[in-house]
Amino acid sequence: MSGCDEGLLERIDPATLAAAPDGTPATDDFLPDTLLECSVGTLFYSTVFAYNDERMPGEKPATLEDFFDLERFPGRRGMRRTPLVNLEFALMADGVPVEAVYEVLDTPEGLDRALRKLDSIKPEVVWWEAGAQPPQMLADGEVVMSTAYNGRIFNAQVLEQQPLVIVWDGQVLDIGQLGIVAGTRNLDAALEFVRFASTAPSMAAVSSHIAYSPARRSGLALVGTHADTGIEMMPHMPTYAENTRRVLNSDWLCWSDQMDAMNERFSAWLAQ
Repeated sequence: MSGCDEGLLERIDPATLAAAPDGTPATDDFLPDTLLECSVGTLFYSTVFAYNDERMPGEKPATLEDFFDLERFPGRRGMRRTPLVNLEFALMADGVPVEAVYEVLDTPEGLDRALRKLDSIKPEVVWWEAGAQPPQMLADGEVVMSTAYNGRIFNAQVLEQQPLVIVWDGQVLDIGQLGIVAGTRNLDAALEFVRFASTAPSMAAVSSHIAYSPARRSGLALVGTHADTGIEMMPHMPTYAENTRRVLNSDWLCWSDQMDAMNERFSAWLAQ
C-alpha cells in the first residue's frame, strides 16, 4: 500500500485477471480486501502460537491469554522481534475485542496498554527474526511456546514429524500480495505471471504443498491433499472454519500509516 501510494508499483487492472473456473469474474471471486490498486492477493497465511506437545505435560495452552500466563504455563516464549502482530496479540490477550484492536492501537493509550501487556512476559521472551527459528526452538526446548507462521509449523508437523501443536485462537490473518515494480522493462511478462499465479488452480496447487489458503473462493473449492503425504489440507488452513473462531485480519492501512512510529517506539521499549 505504501509502495503504491509512492508510485513505486504498477497499477494492475483486476478486469485483466482470469475468471473463476465457472466463469465468475475475478472481481467477484476474490475474497474481500485481497485486490488492491497495485497488487493481487494470492494466499492467506497467519501468525499463530504453537507449543511442543511432548514438552508440555499436564494442562495444554488453548487461548491467546494462555501465552501470556506465566503462572499457569511457566517458561520462555518465542516472539518475532517486531511490533507487528505482537502488539495485536498483547491487546487481544488483555481483553480487547477483535473488532476493536486497531481502534485501540491507534491511540497513545492503546499502544501503552499493549506494551504493558508485553512487559508482563518480557523477561521470558526469546526474540526470533527468521521464520525457520520457532519450530527449531520448540523442538529443542529453548522455549515452551512461540509465535510462528502457521506454514512453518505445518511443515515441521508433517514433513519432520515434530509433535508441535498450533493454537489458532487469536491468530492474525494476513494476505500475500504480488506487485510489479513501476517502470519495469518486463511489464508484459510480469503481468502474465501475475495472471497465471492468481488463477484458482495455481493458488490451490501451492496449497497442496504448504498450509496457506487461496485468496479466491473458487480456489478454496480446489484445495485437496498434501502433495507428499496425502493428508487433507483444509483442516490446516488458516481460513478453515474451526480455526477462525477468534481471528484478527491484519490491518495494513493502519500499519502502512504508522509503521515507522511503531518501530521506533518498539525499539525504545526493547532497549529499556
